[in-house]
Amino acid sequence: MNLRHQPCIPPVLGTGDDFALLPPTRYQGSKRRICPWIGGVLAPLDFESVLDAFGGTGSVAYMLKHLGKRVTYTDILTANCEMAVALLENDSTTLAPEAVDGILADIDRARHHGFIAKTFSGIYFTDEENRWLDGACQVIPQIPDRFERALAWYAIFQAAVSKRPYNLFHRANLNIRTAKVERSFGNKTTWDRSFAAHVRHFVTQADSAIKPCTGSCDVRCTDVMDVAGEFDLVYIDPPYINHRGTGVDYFGFYHFLEGMLDYERWPGRIDHSSKHLRLVGERSCWTDRKRIGRAFEDLFDRFKGSQLAISYRSDGIPSIDELQAMLRRQNRRIRLHTDNRYRYALSTNKRSAEVLIIAE
Repeated sequence: MNLRHQPCIPPVLGTGDDFALLPPTRYQGSKRRICPWIGGVLAPLDFESVLDAFGGTGSVAYMLKHLGKRVTYTDILTANCEMAVALLENDSTTLAPEAVDGILADIDRARHHGFIAKTFSGIYFTDEENRWLDGACQVIPQIPDRFERALAWYAIFQAAVSKRPYNLFHRANLNIRTAKVERSFGNKTTWDRSFAAHVRHFVTQADSAIKPCTGSCDVRCTDVMDVAGEFDLVYIDPPYINHRGTGVDYFGFYHFLEGMLDYERWPGRIDHSSKHLRLVGERSCWTDRKRIGRAFEDLFDRFKGSQLAISYRSDGIPSIDELQAMLRRQNRRIRLHTDNRYRYALSTNKRSAEVLIIAE
């Protein structure tokens, strides 16, 4: 397919200094690095209300909020939504160093050989780290303030992802981290840094990102097809299925974080047939090449009264030609914008470019 290239529009953010405060993340698929480009493409559109339909790390929602838009963020993963509450819905609450000290002291007192330590020994974290996480799962839910609680979870989740090889929970591969071998990269320092040290670091980053602005954000933890309301613009950044038919399964990648938020029911949700003890869950239509085409059609039909901005990859399934055909059936005007500079961290496909489809 030959993409009709639109010149890359210069960033038109107006609040670039504010956006730079959004913490970096090791979470896969984050659009943080290309948000200035996305913002430049969206700037000419006329919209005040916007739905971030697959919110993920919240990078785009954060940018749009600081551009003064009324943002609705939605995601089906509860961990993503908890972090979005911390960074997006929250306008003013921070965690002072003494508050962090108190939370970490409570976790130290609560650490014990609980469900995580008994179940996940040798899989993701060391035994001592598992006991610390058992303590955290008892302490954090008791924090009364919603935003303080969300900030604590945000820091712990970022710490957990940082301490994982490949920053994922897709394999039982603690041995990669603990093997006594000579290493030519610096990840081991990050892996071996204590949870407490990581938490302090990520709270500091999060606190810096929280400031009042003219925009707003409402976080909803639900499937995009169940989101009520109408929006001037819908930003769509779905899980990616590459040309080989392999989909990005965020639920499978970050199931451990989901379990921590559902600690009491976690034992009954585990798929014991999997070596890494993932959560039981139905396969999403967004990771199934046989169903994703219909999923796009249903999504476009649901928001046929809104402008659409679709973040996509040039080699995705369905193809960009197929997506354009769906949109043209709604008599939409379509523009394609490409950014060849962006690559997913774990991708080896140098021919796959980032594409932003604008449909009006």
